[in-house]
Amino acid sequence: MEKIALYVHIPFCKQKCFYCDFHSFQGMEEAMERYTKALIEEIKRKAQKYEITSVFIGGGTPTYLYLPLFEELLKCIGSLNLSKDIEYTVECNPGTLNDEILEVMKKNKVNRLSLGLQACQDNLLTVIGRIHNYKEFEENFYLARSKGFDNINVDLMYGLPGQKVDQWKESLSKIIKLSPEHISAYSLIVEEDTIFYRWYEQNKLNLPTEDQEREMNDLTHSLLKDSGYNRYEISNYAKEGKECKHNLVYWNLEDYIACGTGASAYIGGVRYKNLLNMNKYMEAIEKSLEEYEEVIKNSSEDNMEEFMFMGLRKLEGISEDNFKKRFKVSIDDIFKAVIDKHVKDRLLVRENGMIFLSEKGIELSNYVMSDFMLT
Repeated sequence: MEKIALYVHIPFCKQKCFYCDFHSFQGMEEAMERYTKALIEEIKRKAQKYEITSVFIGGGTPTYLYLPLFEELLKCIGSLNLSKDIEYTVECNPGTLNDEILEVMKKNKVNRLSLGLQACQDNLLTVIGRIHNYKEFEENFYLARSKGFDNINVDLMYGLPGQKVDQWKESLSKIIKLSPEHISAYSLIVEEDTIFYRWYEQNKLNLPTEDQEREMNDLTHSLLKDSGYNRYEISNYAKEGKECKHNLVYWNLEDYIACGTGASAYIGGVRYKNLLNMNKYMEAIEKSLEEYEEVIKNSSEDNMEEFMFMGLRKLEGISEDNFKKRFKVSIDDIFKAVIDKHVKDRLLVRENGMIFLSEKGIELSNYVMSDFMLT
């Protein structure tokens, strides 16, 4: 049986965060039941013929879904052909977890939680539109531990409006003390179609200076490294053996199914994006139609480009052998000039059959990766 990863999208939120441009909605609770039924139907159709190696339920806020519906969804996923060593993650918002939800997850084979925290200071949480405070996060974290969850990721974000370097240091230090298995530390990107973007346009967003952000960035690497977290991707750090298997599927350009409105899949060199309009998505499933927002068949050049700039996100970088096996050509036949240029500028390192970003290259990763565009 062919192996594949599965992403499941829950678009509902109690409140949309001010920085968020994900496909999610607030105030749509009345659609939860119909949506869950459609989602279960789509999962059954698309995932039953595979062995599922990893599951990631993201959003939105999956744990905001009404509990009976959430349990139904988990039972459906639990009935698939799941690998024995499956990594099964649910994204959770602090303030939406309780005994009951955690027990339902535990009972239904979920073995990894991803808690969106972003900052430890309540004033910053308010500024970015989070619905919880730090105390609620901490209580939820300990509660999850008490239920036996021994693989937890915490999301943190720096470069927030009004954030000081000391506050970022405090956030990192507090989370390191809690000792989750995995930490994702992202810098804020002001995306279009967000409240932050509107404020930015109106000059109302008091962002840290470039120097402050660089200092926060440096702090992240040094504090986490000293505390036993291995940086294995530009923004992701894990304790030994606790790297996120599901995200590695994306970065290694491997196949995955995606279910839910707006969810994107990659199968056999083809990218499928589900319908963004939730009503149209539900209608299509109810009528047994297979409709997509877009279907893009990657050319071999597209796949090569994506292999490079997804792979270079990983600190170990790209294997030259893997490139040759996959594309039946040597990496030098396609990218020699670009690789040589960045090796010369000390932004890329090439050794032992691997190509990866240097320390300086990581800082300039967008510049380096954009050079691997072939068209």
